[in-house]
Amino acid sequence: MTNPFQHEKNPTLDTNKPAMGGGWQVISYWAEKTLDVKGGMLWKTLLHKSACLSCAWGTGGQKGGFQNEDEENLQRCAKSVEAIASELMESIPQHFFEKYSISELQKLSSMEADRLGRLSFPVIKRTNSDRYERISWDEVYEIVTKSFQKSPERLSSYSSGRSSNEAAYLLQLLMRSLGSNNLADCSDLCHSASTVGLKKVFGSGTSMVSLADLHQSDCIVLIGSNAPANHPRLMNELIKLRDRGGKVIVINPLIEVGLVKFASPAYPLKSFLKGSEISSHYIQPISGSDTAVFLGIQKSLLENNWINYEFLQQHTEGWEAVIEQVRSLDWADIVNTCGVSREELEIAAEMIGTSQRVVFGWAMGITQQSNAVDNIFSIANTALLTGNAGKEGAGTMPIRGHSNVQGFGSMGVTIRLKEEIMQALEKLLQRSLSRVQGYDTRALIEASDRHEIDTLLCLGGNIYAANPDLTQAKRALGNIETIIYISTKPNLGHFHGLAKENTLILPVFARFENPHKTTTESGNNFVRLNDEGTSHLHQREGTDLISEVEFLSELADRLHSNDVINWRSLQDPKYIRQLIAKTIPDYAKISEIDDTNQEFTIANRIFHTPNFPTRSGKAKMFVTPLPKLELPTLASFNLPEHTKAIALILGTGRSYSQHNTVVYKDGDYYRGMPHRNCILMSKADGDRAGFQEHQRVTVRGNAGEMANVEIIYGQIREGSALMFYPEVNAIFKAPIDERCGTPAFKRVPVAVYI
Repeated sequence: MTNPFQHEKNPTLDTNKPAMGGGWQVISYWAEKTLDVKGGMLWKTLLHKSACLSCAWGTGGQKGGFQNEDEENLQRCAKSVEAIASELMESIPQHFFEKYSISELQKLSSMEADRLGRLSFPVIKRTNSDRYERISWDEVYEIVTKSFQKSPERLSSYSSGRSSNEAAYLLQLLMRSLGSNNLADCSDLCHSASTVGLKKVFGSGTSMVSLADLHQSDCIVLIGSNAPANHPRLMNELIKLRDRGGKVIVINPLIEVGLVKFASPAYPLKSFLKGSEISSHYIQPISGSDTAVFLGIQKSLLENNWINYEFLQQHTEGWEAVIEQVRSLDWADIVNTCGVSREELEIAAEMIGTSQRVVFGWAMGITQQSNAVDNIFSIANTALLTGNAGKEGAGTMPIRGHSNVQGFGSMGVTIRLKEEIMQALEKLLQRSLSRVQGYDTRALIEASDRHEIDTLLCLGGNIYAANPDLTQAKRALGNIETIIYISTKPNLGHFHGLAKENTLILPVFARFENPHKTTTESGNNFVRLNDEGTSHLHQREGTDLISEVEFLSELADRLHSNDVINWRSLQDPKYIRQLIAKTIPDYAKISEIDDTNQEFTIANRIFHTPNFPTRSGKAKMFVTPLPKLELPTLASFNLPEHTKAIALILGTGRSYSQHNTVVYKDGDYYRGMPHRNCILMSKADGDRAGFQEHQRVTVRGNAGEMANVEIIYGQIREGSALMFYPEVNAIFKAPIDERCGTPAFKRVPVAVYI
């Protein structure tokens, strides 16, 4: 296949690892994008009153494109620019899909698929065809409507946080009205453990901390997060905290340069020129041992009388058992499990125990483990033992990824729907709804692999590449009769996740292009209102875009023409917002947002007093066992004879210029990794195996192997390694934490050999 975008220049990566995160690399990228021929469109979009397309820490909305909810200026990051620039690409040529076969398209990388351009007309791959072809919207609705006239248990959806609250609400309402609870979501693969664990402890599954709370904290514990690459906006808060004398404890097997020192363009004098110190104390535990780390911190808190017993007695349940477990643990067992010295754990405990307001924040290094819910319990226990929950400037804060992934959960896109929402939906629809447990993402793949799913509607996302064991994912999706992908751009799933009969790709507007207002929800419970917009593609011949809300409401109307709900009227999202206000707890203010334009923080989620939405009003604490971590042995990998080899624990990760499965640049500037086919390991592990840096090796997991992988040395804990998601997903199956359904992407046994 001739590369369809060979005219595009892919910048060569400077493999000299930077001394700090941020800095001139960010400024030069901004200049490159905003001063080129499309710079005007980019600036127009940056200033548009709509929420950032990237992470849940983004800004925008009615405050303006560069302001956050506290009206702080200069709050846009390079990831936001990357996401916008990608959506401002030209449309894919009308005859492109006629020219290239599926087998040719399957040779593309994630970055190459994204750079094909914007989708601007619907296409279909039919049974026995080797390529996509253009299709009319009339035939789209005919095929999709028929595909949903199946038994409810054989209908399913998958979604990502790229869409609006209104589209999310419509999706779950449509699925439940059809009798299906199979509402898989990208959050099942990332922060499901946070939601499950926090709900059990506090009765609420989101952050109890607002942006304003971070301004008052004097210590932040950041666990399993690469914020400089994935949530750069958060770095400004860490800089401000250090400037006022606060402490930042980082817990991560890999030393990320931006978490040591970061140069933020938001502060040109005090930070950008010389960089700001970020971590006060950096702990590198054995991958998967975070519960042991927190048990060690708790033991030191106990031994030094930094436990807030008055708080525990008045505001928690189960604290006695937690204290007793911590007291009974042997220091040697804790240290041997996590690989962190007692002294390092005691330093962290002193910082936490002597601080007044501590925030505990974490990302997927915590949640993508086989004991993920225990990890959440152990963090929450530490907050409660020190009285750092239910007061200003303190609490627990899951750092969520996609910009509206939390909003999807709030709108009911979950297999664990709150009973009060279910009852409200039944009142709205005037009928009983199914209580059958639905499929989360991993369960959906397993059910599809058993030929138990007929129809799958994907509202954004890349269900193929996001899963472990891509061989299974491809096979499972291939058992489904009809798959409908709703997207703005192509991704690998469109070429590898093909249905047995009909695969449709339906083009929709990006967030800032919608012809109607929409809302999104940040990771800190702030609801943003997105203004209407226009698409640069509208003037192009052959363009045929619609909004997600229009498609879903039209489909629902065709399936429920005589229902109690006038589904077609919901093509105007302001009517959806009225339904949201009636059925979604603490979302009442959304009913007024069209008249007032007033964005809001969702009620009863930010806890400034220790009164929690549990039955007793108290937080419930859970004993967390020390994890039993088995180290891989080379014998289990059946390697060829006479090889140089080493067994390692691999964690998957995103690169510096990557958003979920979408790759914007080939390498990783921060880590000095020049391309996607690299493995980051410690020099000590390389020396022990007889390897050299930049040598090419094979990496074998329990579901396949990757060849010609370049070794890059980095400051990662011995015994651990890192490779890029989603490519490395092809080589391993991952155990899941059954309580939340999330795969253990961060602890994958592999053999590296030549």
